[in-house]
Amino acid sequence: MTMFQEIRKAIQGLWSLLVGLKITGHAFFQKQSTVHYPRKTVPNLATYRGHIELVGREDAPGTPKCISCYKCAVGCPSNCISLSCPEDQPSAKTRAQVVPDPLGQDPAFRLTPFKVPPPEGVGAPSKRTPATFHLDYNYCSLCGLCVQNCPVDSLRFSEDVYLAGFTKQEFEYDLLTRLRGQAGNS
Repeated sequence: MTMFQEIRKAIQGLWSLLVGLKITGHAFFQKQSTVHYPRKTVPNLATYRGHIELVGREDAPGTPKCISCYKCAVGCPSNCISLSCPEDQPSAKTRAQVVPDPLGQDPAFRLTPFKVPPPEGVGAPSKRTPATFHLDYNYCSLCGLCVQNCPVDSLRFSEDVYLAGFTKQEFEYDLLTRLRGQAGNS
């Protein structure tokens, strides 16, 4: 390698260093678009879509607006919502849909309790309230169909942005208990 080639290689290396420093310096002095949690938090969570939660009635905040129409549970593609209403007898177990065994061995081999056909009068105005309302957030795909399909706006997305846990059970919610707890705290 001649001396001319050595000088040319050194100049190329120096140029590459200057280009890299220019990019780094530009990014270093720009305004940050992220926050350093937990030292700072995001001030506006209006657009955040957390897990769903029940909305309480205006006259009784601990009582859900839900009319137990099952539109949320039936429309959920992840089957993560289950609810029951005491007026819908028989119980959820006996309402479960029996899927025929494709091999013809046992017709009751598989019950799908989450694919419960809605009771008569789905979507009709009702004064029914749910006895249980559970969400398994482990399987929720955050599609929002449950919130969209609710005819009485009884569901909304929570602003629980700092949700963390160690077990799957920590992400299984009893939304009625949660609503009553929120009403008691306000």
